[in-house]
Amino acid sequence: MNLTHLDKDGNITMVDVGDKIATARTASAQGKVVFTPDVYRHIKDTDGMTKKGSIIQTAHIAGIMAGKKTHELIPLCHALPLDTIKMSFRYADDECAIVVGATAKVTHKTGVEMEALTAVSVACLTIYDMTKAISHDITIEGIHLVQKTGGKSDYDK
Repeated sequence: MNLTHLDKDGNITMVDVGDKIATARTASAQGKVVFTPDVYRHIKDTDGMTKKGSIIQTAHIAGIMAGKKTHELIPLCHALPLDTIKMSFRYADDECAIVVGATAKVTHKTGVEMEALTAVSVACLTIYDMTKAISHDITIEGIHLVQKTGGKSDYDK
C-alpha cells in the first residue's frame, strides 16, 4: 500500500503535483446529523428556524466556506482554485436526521475529496451548533466519500 504523504524513508511530505496535468475533477461527500424523534419533529415543524436563524441556510454557507479553506485546516492539502462547491440538505424522516451532501469541482492537478468531506463535516457541525440549545442528544454520523472523478482513478460507492 502506497501512502502518498510519506516518502521512501517514512517522513511526512506534501505530494508534488508539479508534473501532473490539470484535469477536471469532482468529488461528492455525505454525512448526517441525527436527532431524537421529538427534537427532529420540532426542527422540521419550525422549518429549521431557531433563535440563531435558519439551520440550513447557515450550514449551507458554513459548508462552502469550509470547503474553500480546506488547505488551511488539513495539513498537506494543496490550496485549490475551486470551480464550485454545491451543498444539499434533506430531511430523512425514517432516521430523524438531516442528510448533508457536498460536491466540489476543480480543474487542477489534484483532487477535491478533502474539500467535499470538509464541507460536509463543517456543515454538520454547524447544524449541531444551531440546534444544541434544544438538546445535546445529537450525533453526527457517516461522513464519507460518495463519488470522485478525474485523476488516476474514479470512485463510486
